[in-house]
Amino acid sequence: MSQQKIKDVIKNDVPSRSIGGQAVMEGVMMRGKKMYAVAVRKPNNEIVVDKKAIASSSNKIKTAKIPIVRGVVAFVDSLVIGMKVMTYSAEIAGFEETNEEPGKFQKFLEDKFGDKLSDYLIYFSVAVSILFSVALFMLLPVWITSFTKGIIGEKTWALGIIEGLVRFAIFFVYIILISKMKDIQRVFQYHGAEHKTINCFESGKELTVQNVRKHTRFHKRCGTSFLLIVMVVSMIVFLFVRTDVVWLRFVSRIILVPVVAGLSYEVIKWAGNSSSPLVGIISFPGICLQKITTAEPDDSQIETAIEAMKGVLEDEAE
Repeated sequence: MSQQKIKDVIKNDVPSRSIGGQAVMEGVMMRGKKMYAVAVRKPNNEIVVDKKAIASSSNKIKTAKIPIVRGVVAFVDSLVIGMKVMTYSAEIAGFEETNEEPGKFQKFLEDKFGDKLSDYLIYFSVAVSILFSVALFMLLPVWITSFTKGIIGEKTWALGIIEGLVRFAIFFVYIILISKMKDIQRVFQYHGAEHKTINCFESGKELTVQNVRKHTRFHKRCGTSFLLIVMVVSMIVFLFVRTDVVWLRFVSRIILVPVVAGLSYEVIKWAGNSSSPLVGIISFPGICLQKITTAEPDDSQIETAIEAMKGVLEDEAE
């Protein structure tokens, strides 16, 4: 893509900061305002690009433009799209066997739901992932913190701080453990390629492997930074729920998950559109964590990320 093409895209009401992304299995997904493109490298080294329009829930739900509410909607939309592209990339990259004969249960589901089955499975997977995340990062810290009640006495505010620190610890251990997996290490390299490509595009440079390689693999709008902000926001929000009754703490955490997600979205949205020194301070911990969740990509991975970016820019410009 030429330098002039990049300038034309920016000029045509497609601001650089509207482009986000996600690393997938042997590929990268780039997302604009109207559509997304996922580029995956097949086992034979061919790059396949698949483009889809974004059917945002914000266009269907009247309250989806309200601050905080829009964050929850955007979060769910991102999870659904993320699950779809991850499943697609696994198939294209050869991680899933697509020629196997379906079993009896699968045939029953296909007969029952037809073409809608894949969508239902995606929604089911998203629901399971949300439940798992709530149990691991919201409820488990409450349970662990309950054992400190005898030490801190009536200081319920201290329970909130300890719970927040335990949540941070669980999150870091989780990140470190998954970073040891071979397939995830490859995903982290593509994560680095995604960031480098977006940084190159935002700098106005031509999207070539040589130009992209020069840019940093860190980005302040990364999902890793979002997760850290969720940890901080949850600690602040839960400080206002002062009770040492464990089951009440469980219920409050579940009820307040949408509030935490919505507030975190507003923070990351503000940070992504501001050059304030305060943003640098807020983004710094997330950038540090990206030293684990991103890795330096090779040229083939950068090339794949560039193809995903081109796929988005060509349609977004229209």
